[in-house]
Amino acid sequence: MALSDLSDGDLLRLLKAGNEEAFLVLYRRRQGGIYRFALHMSGDPDAAEEVTQEVFLTLIRNPGQYEPDRGSLGAFLYGVARNHVLRRIEQNWRYLPLTEEAADDAEGVWDVPFVGLDDPLADLARAETIERVRQGVLALPPAYREVVVLCDLQELDYAEAARALGCPVGTVRSRLHRARTLLMQKLRSWHQGEVNVKPHPTVTRGL
Repeated sequence: MALSDLSDGDLLRLLKAGNEEAFLVLYRRRQGGIYRFALHMSGDPDAAEEVTQEVFLTLIRNPGQYEPDRGSLGAFLYGVARNHVLRRIEQNWRYLPLTEEAADDAEGVWDVPFVGLDDPLADLARAETIERVRQGVLALPPAYREVVVLCDLQELDYAEAARALGCPVGTVRSRLHRARTLLMQKLRSWHQGEVNVKPHPTVTRGL
């Protein structure tokens, strides 16, 4: 059986026994997700690369630090990445906090119109929407940002996200509810600001 067909647990056992190829397989399998998590959290490709390197250095230096009975290897690696990212955020203070007025409920929080496929500007509009969402995620306080990244962008289930964050599943649910509300408020405020902007007379003259 090829190493690429082995489970994370089997590869980790080989890694503990000194099999360097097993580490390379684990790295190729998990590196992309860890890098994307760090990038969405920090907004900085260089920082994301450094965090990813630190995560896998931690794994290769001390593979016994991972305890299988406490969750998956993926959740463990996200947890290590989270610790590194949060330290960077504390040092750099790069996020812009949003207002924290609570919404009465989250009904319609993700009720965002999608661009039709027959729209000739669809690709551009989608790219702009993605960039706005990325900016909105970066504007969330870290505790809310990380649950959006893990659950909505990385598509971890609540249990895996809870293991990565070291908190109860109920905390993940409540933070995600709040984070989606804050993010939607931010996106709507940007949209309303654009709609309410009146063009300068010189812009429309002659049209």
